[in-house]
Amino acid sequence: MPNGNPAKIAVVGTGWRSEFYLRLAQLLPDEFELVGIVLRDPAKVSAIQQEWNVPTFLSIKELLAAVKPDFVIVAVPREVNPKIVSELVAADIKVLCETPPAADLDGLRKLWQEVGSSQLVQVAEQYLLLPGHAARLSAIKTGVIGTPTSVQVSSTHDYHAVSIMRGMLGAGFGTATINASQFMAPLVDPLIRDAWNADQSEKLAKTVLATIDFGDGLSGLYDFTDNQWHNQLRHRRIIIRGSKGEIVDNDLISLRSPTAIVESKFHRYQLGHDLNLDGHDTEHISLNGEVIYQNPFVGLRLMDEEIAIATLMRKTAAWALNSGPEPYSLAEASQDFLISMALEKSLQMGTSVQTSVESWGK
Repeated sequence: MPNGNPAKIAVVGTGWRSEFYLRLAQLLPDEFELVGIVLRDPAKVSAIQQEWNVPTFLSIKELLAAVKPDFVIVAVPREVNPKIVSELVAADIKVLCETPPAADLDGLRKLWQEVGSSQLVQVAEQYLLLPGHAARLSAIKTGVIGTPTSVQVSSTHDYHAVSIMRGMLGAGFGTATINASQFMAPLVDPLIRDAWNADQSEKLAKTVLATIDFGDGLSGLYDFTDNQWHNQLRHRRIIIRGSKGEIVDNDLISLRSPTAIVESKFHRYQLGHDLNLDGHDTEHISLNGEVIYQNPFVGLRLMDEEIAIATLMRKTAAWALNSGPEPYSLAEASQDFLISMALEKSLQMGTSVQTSVESWGK
């Protein structure tokens, strides 16, 4: 931290997502000081205090009367997120809120009208910070595939997939045209979020396919099957195409000279295998013999999702303390959600849908 002291943070919410932030903050005490947890249910106060050993409060007002955090993480349902974010911004508190920022387009527009100009709100969109995606984005920025033109994502859903596409392409806030279709087919679902599924019978699962025209020759292909995050019978895939080559998952093909096309791979160096006794951990990802991504938290034994969230927390702390850029602005997240809502509308209507240029993109 710039002043040598950890960033003071508070968390609103006690669901499974908020636990990521609480756990990571306690793993990084030199970087984060947990100064409070805000929850709504008085019956849970004792259990939360015992589990996390952090002061608890039943309202934002109570929290701010006791302490002023450097930023507050809001991890609550989308329906109530705007009200909490607006209350914190009105108190001049910087915010990192979970995705999506609002429940629908009207709520999104209202939230932007209330807090957009404050420059106090960031959104916890972490997918581009996952080690594999971070390495691919780093390679793209070197120009190895030339100008990126299209991204195909089959791994995650809605606004998360859109954020990957827009981030890899450098797409802005212009209009987008979406065409979506859905298909039903039998699929076994062997895993739920954190356990094996006892019911392994075939059930109909929905697959959504959509094309997204971002304009300026940039496009995306969306492919998501129900529970694809956790169902390991379906691969997670990404293709990023450019004017001089393409990346397919961990493979790269590119034009290196007028008469040479080169193939190479992204290699993840993993600790803890064979006779390596450093513990199971990701150390770095390399391409063509050069390290293009390093795990910032080697030694903590974090899974990829935790690495991404911890990286986002670190970036947010730097921004909150005026020593770093915005990690993921409300404007960027609003554009992601706008396009994902248009995708859902195209699916329901059976026609193409075009978005407008919204106030956060002007």
